[in-house]
Amino acid sequence: MSECDKPEIVERGTKEKEHEEGEDSGFLGKVKGFIEDIGEKIEETIGFGKPTADVSAIHIPKINLERADIIVDVLVTNPNPIPIPLIDINYLIESDGRKLISGLIPDAGTIHAHGSETVQIPLCLIYDDIKNTYADIQPGSVVPYKVKVDLIVDVPVFGRLTLPLEKNGEIPIPYKPDVDIEKIKFEKFSFEETVATLHLKLENKNDFDLGLNALDYEVWLCDVSIGCAELAKTENIKKNGITYLDIPITFRPKDCGSALWDMIRGKGTGYSMKGNIDVDTPFGGMKLPLDKESGTTKLKKEDDDDDDDEE
Repeated sequence: MSECDKPEIVERGTKEKEHEEGEDSGFLGKVKGFIEDIGEKIEETIGFGKPTADVSAIHIPKINLERADIIVDVLVTNPNPIPIPLIDINYLIESDGRKLISGLIPDAGTIHAHGSETVQIPLCLIYDDIKNTYADIQPGSVVPYKVKVDLIVDVPVFGRLTLPLEKNGEIPIPYKPDVDIEKIKFEKFSFEETVATLHLKLENKNDFDLGLNALDYEVWLCDVSIGCAELAKTENIKKNGITYLDIPITFRPKDCGSALWDMIRGKGTGYSMKGNIDVDTPFGGMKLPLDKESGTTKLKKEDDDDDDDEE
């Protein structure tokens, strides 16, 4: 067989490569490039883009001795010409790396096309759960926290995206103030009606100031209710500080029975007091209970020297 009659031996990979190169440079290659170019132009024309999100604010609409309700405002901006679904919201609140609460909010809504919307994420901290888990977190303290939120959205072209967010802050673990009636001072005394002033001592056991706005109360002397009232009173009680209030009250001593003679003789008189105080705090308004059982106080005439009580 002559040399010219020998079959040409070509590697398979070389043939395939040449075939692909032929396609790329030929008709199919031009069609493929045209389709890709059209896709990019459609994407540019329609204007698909990734949404953005930011924690715009954190509110504490309700706080008391049992719980704190927290609302996290997240501003989400959708640059796309169609609405995008907010599939899930994962959230976590931690303090010094320790989890306080976590959870998932499914099917959280839809973000309108070419718009921005504030998505509100409601959270709730139960103080007993926190104190039972972490013994070093004490009532009256202020603890740092970090809110972590993952917004999961579904965007055409990009697919499913996760938008991670973080925000730091502080949250109080409130404690009720300690109340004590140091003395009851008579302004006008009779068995039928006595006008007196309660000298009230309030101790703030929290690591934050309390701005007193009002209080309501009921007082018992010798297990007999001598009156209740609401009083508007403005006073600032410093953190871990003490303040004194004078509260007017009118009662009938004869209703106290035989204990009346102990009052008149200046002996210690048993009392109880219950009520609430409305206060402003750096974290919002609170209504804190006043509760004193089995206290002892003294009754004084108007002209008695106050220094006698401090011996």
